[in-house]
Amino acid sequence: MSDSPAEVHRTRSLREWLVLLVGVLVVAALCVAAGRWQWHRYESKKARVDTIQANFSATPVPLGDILPAAGSTLAAGDQWRPVELEGAYVPGAEVLLRNRPVGSTPGYHVLVPFEVAGDPAVTVVVDRGFVPMGADGASAAEVPATPAGPTTVIARLRLDEDPSDRGAPAGQVQRINVAQVLAAAGLPATTPTIGGYGALVVEDGEPAPGLFRLPDPDLDLGSHLSYTFQWFVFAIGAIGGFLLLLRRERREATTRAALAAGPVVVPDDTPDDVAAWLDPSRRRAEPSRPRRRASGPSDEEIEDAEAERLGR
Repeated sequence: MSDSPAEVHRTRSLREWLVLLVGVLVVAALCVAAGRWQWHRYESKKARVDTIQANFSATPVPLGDILPAAGSTLAAGDQWRPVELEGAYVPGAEVLLRNRPVGSTPGYHVLVPFEVAGDPAVTVVVDRGFVPMGADGASAAEVPATPAGPTTVIARLRLDEDPSDRGAPAGQVQRINVAQVLAAAGLPATTPTIGGYGALVVEDGEPAPGLFRLPDPDLDLGSHLSYTFQWFVFAIGAIGGFLLLLRRERREATTRAALAAGPVVVPDDTPDDVAAWLDPSRRRAEPSRPRRRASGPSDEEIEDAEAERLGR
């Protein structure tokens, strides 16, 4: 006994559709959330790159034009601005920054407090450059001597980093946090300073001797923008797939209901293949294939041919 159409083509219940709809909405919401996160990452990187491109090659200005007094904090929009500092490095106050490789080469950054002789009279931490790791891996290979006496420094301003809660050997720090660098250098906590530090460009018109130059900032925006569009497309695809499934099942249910109601009246101008699908009686039988003839003559044909030959 054959199954009825209702048994072969079971229509989803309202509860099943609601469960499926909730699942689709959850997937779409997750895709939208991921797309928004990628968009925020893109905006953050784009703002950073715009700041670098606007400030990196600007003409150096006196420090007081950007940070007019001790305790001033560097604004995010002033990052990478070159400033001119006139004064002198604090003698014997070199501090090494750990775990900050350059070009995948392990080593240390050399941080030295610089006393600005001017307005404002503050101490600025200057990152003079990079030195590779020594043979024992616990210290730098060789730290070049810091210039003594009056020096003119051009440095690009950078934001002060958050303090580190990790310990470090004497004379070393884990991050370029001004308060921690000054403490590691043996300077008192009351030393007047600013909320930022300087990345060295030149000293008295020349790069720091014996130190590797700090690398230029990365201007790559990454793939966040393309990922944003991909996640939004996934969200639209999930909802669109649900609507297509709903439309197809409703169309099939309507067709099955029409077939179950009785003979289908097919207009004369309906294409043959559509008419045959709607009305099975219009389907043409498959033409029978002709039987293949044997590869040789039958026994009767051989006997008749032999009789003719003998003249019977």
